[in-house]
Amino acid sequence: MANGDKKRVAATEKTAEDDFSGLVESLSSPKNGAAAGMRKRWQEQALPSRQVIGEIVEALRSIIFPGYFGFSELKAESLRFHVGSTLDHLRRDLQEQIKRGLCFSCEEGPECLPFCDKKARELTGAFLQRLPGVQRQLALDVRAAYEGDPAAANPDEVIFCYPGLAAITNYRLAHELRLLGVPIIPRMITEAAHSATGIDIHPGAAIGENFFIDHGTGIVIGETCIIGNRVRIYQGVTLGAKSFQVDGDGIAVRGIDRHPIVEDDVTIYSGATILGRVTIGRGSVIGGNVWLVHSVPPGSRITQAQSREDEFERGAGI
Repeated sequence: MANGDKKRVAATEKTAEDDFSGLVESLSSPKNGAAAGMRKRWQEQALPSRQVIGEIVEALRSIIFPGYFGFSELKAESLRFHVGSTLDHLRRDLQEQIKRGLCFSCEEGPECLPFCDKKARELTGAFLQRLPGVQRQLALDVRAAYEGDPAAANPDEVIFCYPGLAAITNYRLAHELRLLGVPIIPRMITEAAHSATGIDIHPGAAIGENFFIDHGTGIVIGETCIIGNRVRIYQGVTLGAKSFQVDGDGIAVRGIDRHPIVEDDVTIYSGATILGRVTIGRGSVIGGNVWLVHSVPPGSRITQAQSREDEFERGAGI
């Protein structure tokens, strides 16, 4: 290679190195993008791990449904050992992730670490004590799915195969953590189920017993939803907000009730959209693809044609 060619190659390589170095610097800058608000936390305390939290949820699933998940050759005589051993490992892992979540949300810097560690121990213990109640709720959800779906050959099939139950399991675990005041982790748990099943249930929603999600893909249940007992929801249903308030800077105001209330014994068929803080009265049936932005009394039967006629009468149909 001639000397001139060598110089040009060297100059090109030097430019590439400089460009790469500048790219690394830009992406690492605390002034750039999302890193601006998180750099301080990264430097002081490790963030919660999505992988570890996923493993914790699977361990919890193996305790709630022993033999169905985790170790499949579990026998009656080894059940207590399995539960005790799993809980022992689970407690340590969950406590560490809760501590990371608390530190992630703390604005006081390293000074909060002793508090976060103590609080994480307390929250972990309180959550584990709630597991029998969660297990009972999920047993009722399994029964609701089996009794409500003739395609289910037996309750075992519901536990093994139904994405609705998988999403509800994540929700019920996450909801208890949220009630205890655990930050960030509840949302990570429900969003993992959202990614896996296409069912988006916010951990802040309040959902009663015997809850049945059939098929499930595309369901959205918002943060401030209240759902009663023995409710059935089919694929593509949205229980969302019609609108939300913003502050003087145009930022959405948090903590306002903005999602539907669904009373006991309601069925909502596929593709229905119910928006705003409206109430669906007990025993009502909401038909497929209905668009609903107002309350309906108990025992209502709302079809797509009725919904459209009502919207035109109210002047909102066009």
